[in-house]
Amino acid sequence: MTAPPARRRGWRRAAEAAVVAAFVGFLALALVRQWSQVAEVIGDLSVVAVAVSALATMVGIWFSFLCWRAILTDLASRIPVTAGMRIFFVGQVGKYVPGKVWPILTQIRLGRDYQVPGRTSAAAAFIFMLIVLGTGLLVAICSLPVLGADALGQYWWSLLALPVAAVALWPPVLNRGLGWIMRLARREPMPRPLTAAGIGRAVGWALVMWAFFGVHLFALLTGLDVTAPHLLLQATGAFAGSWSIGFLLLVAPAGVGPREVALVVLLGSITTQPVALVAVVVSRLLMTLGDLVWPVIALGLERRRRAPARPGQLPEPAAADH
Repeated sequence: MTAPPARRRGWRRAAEAAVVAAFVGFLALALVRQWSQVAEVIGDLSVVAVAVSALATMVGIWFSFLCWRAILTDLASRIPVTAGMRIFFVGQVGKYVPGKVWPILTQIRLGRDYQVPGRTSAAAAFIFMLIVLGTGLLVAICSLPVLGADALGQYWWSLLALPVAAVALWPPVLNRGLGWIMRLARREPMPRPLTAAGIGRAVGWALVMWAFFGVHLFALLTGLDVTAPHLLLQATGAFAGSWSIGFLLLVAPAGVGPREVALVVLLGSITTQPVALVAVVVSRLLMTLGDLVWPVIALGLERRRRAPARPGQLPEPAAADH
């Protein structure tokens, strides 16, 4: 006899909470045990380093939006920039809720306000996650020679997802897969098949995103007096690898816990654990802040775009749709 759906959901959420608590507890214990050293390190972190890291975070999140928008446009849903910002950035807040479906469901709901078919919103969200995961693993692999043997030894299993993501992102495979899903769900076909040019643009934006997220971590490490011959490449690879690991461990909302533990391990060949812990905690705070600031900006811009013009005021010209 199978458990009722409500009971199964309850057990699943309890398991998710337990896993997140275990990872967060591990980080908290490490911080407490080394608090005297951690406190010294925090004092060394300059305001300039945090400001540069915060700016790189905001820019990196912006390029993640461009990646998603390139996919949506390739699926024949071209919408104004501010409308896309509202759909994407507000939807992304849902990743902090347990369960991977909330960003997708939120984007489907918001997309309807701009005549974006629900199947298009769902496909764009899924392909976006696949591209970000695939490019993240690619960046991590390229940086393995400078990250050390421990990184490969502990997280080798995550690399198995790279060939799967690469094959799945080939447009003929993607289009066949989407067609099969639409038939299975008894939905209409996708408005337009994906193209190699569209996927290529999305992949390009994703790689730029990882570059800025690498700068985000590099600024924090530099501000903590970390020096290494290939520090920027190490920081970029470590961040991309830890994000991918956090994503693959599906139990953690927004990768909270697993991502931070993985990042501490990946930074082990670069710096000491107290420095890594400070960099990781500040990095998480800045990433969360960016995920909260962008929706506020998006809602403000979209409200301004929709506001009726005052008497005697000429309407603002529409922004170019690149």
